[in-house]
Amino acid sequence: MTDNVEQVRVQDPLFGPVDVRLDPDAGELSVGGDALPGVVVRRAPGTQLEVHVPIGTRDAERLTMAVDGAEARLAPSKGFLTRTSYRVDVHHGGAHYRLIPVTTGESRLLRDGAALGTFVSTGDGVVSVEWRDGAGQEPRDAAVGYGLAASFGTGAEPMWKLTLDAALNLFP
Repeated sequence: MTDNVEQVRVQDPLFGPVDVRLDPDAGELSVGGDALPGVVVRRAPGTQLEVHVPIGTRDAERLTMAVDGAEARLAPSKGFLTRTSYRVDVHHGGAHYRLIPVTTGESRLLRDGAALGTFVSTGDGVVSVEWRDGAGQEPRDAAVGYGLAASFGTGAEPMWKLTLDAALNLFP
């Protein structure tokens, strides 16, 4: 275990205690809880790190994800000029999940296009959620949402700011 490991226990309003463990040096994030299936996201050894991504990369070829021990197909977008370019998609057990930024600090979790809740994470393993009333959330939904929010953070700047930043980076 490295010194840089973040271990956090949060209280989910629907599913009780959730444990989030982020080891950015080893490139591993795990989520679990009494009522949740386990989720593990791993970064491949030797991956060039992106410091603004908690798990260290958005390169789908360098990441794996398992939900309750079964492989999930993880597809983070590259993230560039729009909030939606920071979305993360997961296909698992016949469901399509998407975590997509909706404000500077928040991202919405969707299952098969239906909104389940809004997650907030600053990249230090601490994750909070506000579940949408009556959306039929299941333990797997929560586990995937916490895993994505903790691995990739939440939120993104508005398009005008991202565009301005990209333009300013062109000048020395």
